[in-house]
This record gives sequence, C-alpha cells and structure tokens, in this order.
Amino acid sequence: MADPEMIENRTFDEIEVGATARVSRTLTEEDIQLFARVSGDVNPAHLDAAYAATDMFHRVIAHGMWGGGLISAVLGTELPGPGAIYLGQSLRFVRPVSLGDTVTATVTVVEKRPEHRVVILDCACTNQKGEEVITGRAEVKAPTEKVRRPRIPVPEVRIAGHGRYRRLIERAQAAEAPLTAVAHPCTAAALDAALEAAEAGLIRPILVGPEAKIRAAAEAAGKDISGYRLVAAPHSHAAAAAAVALVRSGGAALLMKGSLHTDELMSAVVASDGGLRTERRISHAYLMDVPGHPTPLIITDAAINIEPTLEQKADIVRNGIDLAHAIGIDAPKVAILAAVETVNPGMRSTLDAAALCKMADRGQIAGGVLDGPLAFDNAVSEAAAREKGIVSPVAGRADILVVPNLEAGNMLAKQLTFLSGADAAGVVLGARVPIILTSRADNLRTRLASCAIAALLVRAASETALGTIKE
Repeated sequence: MADPEMIENRTFDEIEVGATARVSRTLTEEDIQLFARVSGDVNPAHLDAAYAATDMFHRVIAHGMWGGGLISAVLGTELPGPGAIYLGQSLRFVRPVSLGDTVTATVTVVEKRPEHRVVILDCACTNQKGEEVITGRAEVKAPTEKVRRPRIPVPEVRIAGHGRYRRLIERAQAAEAPLTAVAHPCTAAALDAALEAAEAGLIRPILVGPEAKIRAAAEAAGKDISGYRLVAAPHSHAAAAAAVALVRSGGAALLMKGSLHTDELMSAVVASDGGLRTERRISHAYLMDVPGHPTPLIITDAAINIEPTLEQKADIVRNGIDLAHAIGIDAPKVAILAAVETVNPGMRSTLDAAALCKMADRGQIAGGVLDGPLAFDNAVSEAAAREKGIVSPVAGRADILVVPNLEAGNMLAKQLTFLSGADAAGVVLGARVPIILTSRADNLRTRLASCAIAALLVRAASETALGTIKE
C-alpha cells in the first residue's frame, strides 16, 4: 500500500498498460482567484459569478482550465510522477464545473512506445455526480530513474479576493437606496466617494455645503451633479449642522462625511441641542475583510472612544451586535480582548471583560454570545485556544473583537490592513442614523462597502420598527 507521506514515481519499465491514478479536489472561490492571479486572466466570466451564469461557454473554459490542472497534477505526482516530461495534451470540456463541485481526475495508460519511452494516457475528470466534465488524452515521456522522497505539502496561499465585500454590496443593492446627507463634499475625492456609491445603487446623496465649492469639486472630478439635490451652507461648520438637521427632520436616512474633519462632523452629531444622540453611546466599528480568515471581523472601537468605561463598553458591544445582525450574523460571537485570557485585578481590561460577560448572562446585553477576557490569538485561532485549554463557543471563532481602548483598536486595524492586506469598511453606530466615515486613503471597494453597511443598518432598523408596529 502506498505511503501517503511519500511521493514515488513509476519508471517506464514499471508502467503497464491499464495502470491508473487519480486525485480529487473541490473547486473553491480562492482557486479561481489564484488562477486569475497566476495567469493574469481577469475575464469576468471566470471571476464574476453573475456574469458567468449568463455565459456558459466561457464558464466551461474557465473552470475547465482548473480541471485540466488536476490532470497535470496526477501526471506529475502519481503516474508517471516525478521525472515525467509533458509532451502534449488534448482536452475536451464537456460539462461546466461550478464552485463547490468535487472533481476527480483519472489517468489510464493506453499505450507504451519504447523507442523514446513515450506513454499515452486517457484522461477524464468527473464531478461528484459521476458526470464527465473533461475528457482527453495526454502524451508524456516517462522517467528511467526511480524517485522516492517525502511528499511536499501544498503551499498555503492567501488570496485577497474580498468576495465578502462584493456579496455585502450586492445585498445592499437589493433594496431602495436610502437618502443620504453628505456634509461638505467640497473636494473631488469626497464628492467622488458619494457619487460612486450613488452610481452603485447604494445611496441617494443630498449634497450639503457651499454651492460654488461643490460645483468646482464636481468639475475637478469630471462629474455631472445636475441630477442631485444641493443644500447650500456657507462653510463646513454650517454644512455639518445642516446635514444633521436634514437627518433629524426625516429628510435623510444616512449621514456621510465629506471633506470636513471628522471631529467637526461629530460635534454636530453629539450637540445637546439638535444633534443625533440617543440613549446609546456612539461608537465606531470596522468591518474587516482579512485575506486568509474564513469570516469577516468587526473591530470596535478604534476611532471614537479613547478610554471607554465599563458602561460605555457595554454600548460598544451592543452597537457591534446590531451591526453583525444587519450583515446577516444572527448570533454573533463577541470576544472581549485583553493581553491575557484570565482575570487579573491589576488589568482593568480583564475586569471589564468579566463584567461584560456577566451582564450578558443577566440579559443586560442581548443578541450575541460573549466571552472574555481573550487574547487576540485565542479569539481568532481555534488551534491557539485549544493549546491554552480554553473551552468556549467564542474562542477561535469570534465575529466581533471588542478592544480595551482606542489605541489598541487603531493599532490592530492598521496592522491587519498594512501587514495582512485587509480592507476596513467603517461606520459610526449608536446615533439616530448610521454615519459613513470614509478616508481619502480608502480604495473604491472599501468606500462602497462602508456605504453598503450603513444602508443595511438602515434597512434592519426599518424592519425592526415595522415588526414593532405590527406587534
């Protein structure tokens, strides 16, 4: 019986007509993304599921190429194995391969040609239903020397495909875009961010600020704003106040930052007279799409609350749970982060974590499953949690990471962004409406995802209110 830990070839003399070998693999979205990365082929028929569904021919070719790679893997690792030289191959793609399909590639020796040690093999790929998806024939030159050595594991590759953001945006596009007051969009970049979201069907912007500056920004960005409502305000302070007033009056369901400073906008939001405060503490959350991590991560608070108290942390957790619900996580797992996973009286973050978990036990925080204190590794890695002997429904599987303070959250978010290639879509929670904060450094995908999150929060709040009225 073959040793699975070893790789061993078959020389020309050892190969017999009728010999077979096979490998199986399930097609994932990461496989398609990796194919695009290696080949440079970004044909939407390969990468865009919606497009591929309407273009079956290209879909067969795209995913068939992946199946053809499986045949190459059998020839190179099993039969003949290491030392074989590929001379030629003819393949026919007879049925599409879809994401989630398990394909088995089988090669069978049909002819040997001693003169040049050539071996002819029939090749076939079948899916999990036993249906043929690829047929063909390969011609290889078999090795003469025996090779047997430890099998090298398939290398781990991180693909920054950010498919989760795409699906998030598609969900938001499925409903009517909410009216959005955009405060002081007076630079090309700020105006562009709002209009791109409008063109994507995520928001309906109302432009609030100095009319001349907004029109100059539109000209610089090469955008036509004639179809958008413009509310005049003389300067940035007035624009923030006017945008907030528009929301308070019911004229807009979202608030979006333009080119003014964040603290200028938030001052209008938290104003005791005419602001957007609620009983909840206002907090910020990043929804992070981290390459290589199986689920999105909500990190809170990394932008507003510098040293939150226990009471404020409770609201930060509640806001994070609301966000998780809005994006489709029914019972989010909430990890209260600290440097250690045990309660230490000398570390306030561990005491707060324990208190928050007890508050959840008593029903004071609802809608999610809390655990803490947890160190970062124990929150996101099941292997790390097992190593520490932590038994918890949250450890290793957290959806929400609640940081001890703003410094810790800011550093964590930026480390994931700059070292792991993560995207961070941000939104402010706890006010009367969600607030979209985008940065000039954000790429288009992140800006659209931030708007999509806010739109989904508006929809969730509307559905909750409708349910309350019906009751």
